[in-house]
Amino acid sequence: MAYNEIEKILTKQVEENKTPSVQYAIFNQDSVIHQFRHGFADMKQKLNVNENTTYNVYSVTKTFTALAVLQLAGQNKIDINQPAKKYLPAFPYSSTITVRQLLTHSAGIPNPIPINWIHLAEKHQSFNSSEFFAQIFQKNEKAKFRPDEKYAYSNLGYVLLGQIIENVSGTGYENYVRENIITRLKIKDSELDFKIPETGKHAKGYQKKFSFSNLILGMFLDKSKFIDQTEGKWISFKNCYVNGASYGGLIGSTDAFIKYIQELLRPQSILISDEYKKLLFSENHTGNNKATGMCLSWFTGQLNGKQYFTHAGGGGGYYCELRIYPDPGIGSLIMFNRSGMKDERFLDKLDKYILNGN
Repeated sequence: MAYNEIEKILTKQVEENKTPSVQYAIFNQDSVIHQFRHGFADMKQKLNVNENTTYNVYSVTKTFTALAVLQLAGQNKIDINQPAKKYLPAFPYSSTITVRQLLTHSAGIPNPIPINWIHLAEKHQSFNSSEFFAQIFQKNEKAKFRPDEKYAYSNLGYVLLGQIIENVSGTGYENYVRENIITRLKIKDSELDFKIPETGKHAKGYQKKFSFSNLILGMFLDKSKFIDQTEGKWISFKNCYVNGASYGGLIGSTDAFIKYIQELLRPQSILISDEYKKLLFSENHTGNNKATGMCLSWFTGQLNGKQYFTHAGGGGGYYCELRIYPDPGIGSLIMFNRSGMKDERFLDKLDKYILNGN
């Protein structure tokens, strides 16, 4: 009965033109409990979504960045309570800001609007991320508040964490994640990577034509450059990459992210020790001991009396959410190929039916 209610909600999302496609799954550490997919990866070509369809997951990437930092901490290569400048001599802000404060968005690093921080797929080979962000940091050289004064989300903070990972590990950020997370999970690069898969496997990203977000879209990016064509009530985006891989560059399938969350649900994970996993999911508090709702990259919340850890990823053409419920030991995810500009907590509408039985 619970699954019927979930499928009704998700089917309506597609049939009422709220998204071209949706994929949802709920699972434990060993198996998928229920999975649902519906709609088109490409509306013009009438290509249905399937288990191999990939989506841009945007800020969900931050959970991989945090995991990478804690892997290095577990190897005694980083102490997250030490100043970030110790691991990144060119750190552009106060020398008192720690790695932990970057991870928990409590460092006061600015967060200029990033919707135009993308480039077309055909420009990817020539795009220079270091040069791009050097200019961004120069324009945003002042911190917004003192470290640990409050919580304020910052993409730039995670750009700096990516640079720290590179400095400490001696390899590029993307290569580090591939070698130490994706490969360990035995996930193929066609399922999860920082590059757009071949035509037919990647869901096209869409924006509702008659919507407020589309109305203001032209204020943030050059529509003639990034928008492709109109398909019914939707306009589609051309294939693009996010300028900062460490805060939003991953592209993957639902099955790949199921494997990722399943491994985090397991005790003695191959990705991270239990000691550092506990740290990863510990809620941060401000200097005056106010809870922030943010752990080390993961947000925390409650549904039906059950604590969860979550992260959303949204932007032009795509929106997704990942979630972990430590008790009763399950995870869930949802992916859309329509724009999402905020943390919608959409999984609240679905997971409640499952948690009622746990």
